[in-house]
Amino acid sequence: MYSRARLAVFCDFRYRVDSGVLTAEAPFSLFLQALSKYFARLVLVGRLDPSAGRFPYELAGVELEPLDYYASGADFLAVTRALPAALRRFWRLLARVDIVWVLGPNPPHAFAFALLALIRRRRVVLGVRQDLPRLVRHRHPRRPAVWLAAWILERLFRLLGRLVPVLVVGPELQRHYGRSAEVHTSLISLIEESDIASPDEDQRDYDGPELRLLSVGRLEPEKNPLLMLDILRDALKLDRRWRLEVCGDGSLMSAMARHEEDLGIADRVDMLGHVRHGQELRRLYRRSHALLHVSMTEGVPQVLLEAFAARLPVVATAVGGVPEVLRGRGLLVASRDAPGAAGALQRLVDDPALRARNVESAAAYVAGHTLQGESARAAAFLQGVTT
Repeated sequence: MYSRARLAVFCDFRYRVDSGVLTAEAPFSLFLQALSKYFARLVLVGRLDPSAGRFPYELAGVELEPLDYYASGADFLAVTRALPAALRRFWRLLARVDIVWVLGPNPPHAFAFALLALIRRRRVVLGVRQDLPRLVRHRHPRRPAVWLAAWILERLFRLLGRLVPVLVVGPELQRHYGRSAEVHTSLISLIEESDIASPDEDQRDYDGPELRLLSVGRLEPEKNPLLMLDILRDALKLDRRWRLEVCGDGSLMSAMARHEEDLGIADRVDMLGHVRHGQELRRLYRRSHALLHVSMTEGVPQVLLEAFAARLPVVATAVGGVPEVLRGRGLLVASRDAPGAAGALQRLVDDPALRARNVESAAAYVAGHTLQGESARAAAFLQGVTT
């Protein structure tokens, strides 16, 4: 499905260039890189971080159209200062591309870029990966001005989505954009076919001396990481073998350390920091006994697919697009129910038949949603090809 079309993708990510090597902060950029084989040219549009060093994810086969740097999209003044130069640069870029995929609705650049592309008569596709107003309320609980800005951006994006196609991540966002001209629901999968474990590779022992509970995600308010420690406390009352390994960093790292001390469970928690997508992370999935995901808001988190591929049982909060993906493939709990989540973990330990049903269904599901398949379907939609 190779096309001679040239694609530009805007997403409010940071990039670095070091000795000519382009690197990205977010693993989502690996999905964008996978799209490059379907287009004659793929240009990423994003903030160029002036800091020294490299981000975790090295990109090849794509170009960068750098925008002026600002540290946070919640910094209105910095975003506003950066916007005029960004508009000029994007306008010039439009002469060199045919299709524009604008992921938003934040920051204001997203809406403005989409309008500029329509003026230049380019094919415009909007992209939505999260419920922005809900995310902002959790991340900035005491900043109502930021809530209002997020609500406005979301409404503007939905209005624009009535005129142009929209690619959304997960079924919940599909419902939000139900009045759009055309909607494609995708999963942003980074799972290669070779990543999917076979039944013979699953050597987990639930009768052994230790049970490893894995968490993978940012330690930010909307991810509700303190709840994991409450769940671990309650799980240890049911089975003293549990040990929690946390992959991630963020603004709540210090609060996590204090809370585990307050609960008296610090000796049962390992804070591993950020573990990049790749071999080491896959090793952690395959040696663990359960994945715990306790976010307050989500589209469809990549970590679910990673656990599915590793045949790792999952307990997760029923938010966003998680229920549709996890139902029949894991156990769902309420977003603030620590005892309920601890009980769900114990069910996985005590019921081998339940575990087997869930992991078999999950492995079959992720086999249909690999990086190869999802990037091909996304590329077809971006090109306007009916599949």
